[in-house]
Amino acid sequence: MKKMLTLTAAEVRVLGVLIEKGITTPEYYPLSLNAAVNACNQKSSRDPVMELSEADVRSALFELEQLGLVRVLADSRVSKFEHLAYGRLALGRPETAVLGLLLLRGAQTAAELRARAERMYSFDDVAAVTAVLERLAAREEALVVQLARQPGARESRWMHRLSGDVDSAAAPAVSTATAATTNDLQERMAELERLVKALEERVGALEGSK
Repeated sequence: MKKMLTLTAAEVRVLGVLIEKGITTPEYYPLSLNAAVNACNQKSSRDPVMELSEADVRSALFELEQLGLVRVLADSRVSKFEHLAYGRLALGRPETAVLGLLLLRGAQTAAELRARAERMYSFDDVAAVTAVLERLAAREEALVVQLARQPGARESRWMHRLSGDVDSAAAPAVSTATAATTNDLQERMAELERLVKALEERVGALEGSK
């Protein structure tokens, strides 16, 4: 069997997509090959944005199937694909949500993960996300690693290890000013997302009381 923690960029993207769609759009899951290609090449919630061909995605699905990370469900019309990360990697729902986000968007801080995980899993606070990351990092074969904190950044970022070992000090350099500005914007966005969610819940409650 191919060593688990050496996935290609395409395999990482495909696995991340299957995790995301399995949680956020269960009515359209498992995914067809065409749906998987479209989800892999989304312009939003992806870093980096990729342009994978149908052949790229088909090959990635085949390799993931060989690793026991994907299962093919064939019916009379079209084959569908679902991930097996829960069992293959022994993940709970919080761990799956965090790992899925790291696969789709690369290195992120615990605060970023919490803000972006709302549709996949609702964490009470940043500490809850950090606890999940630390559990994943403490495994005999760690699934994530904490990167060295960048100059000017308030938090260090975390990265998945499904593509092999990650040099925690080899993250791309970011200027102090850029890091500080980016961090402030991320915190504001996270707060705005929480406010929007609270307002949506309030509106829903008001409509329900009519």
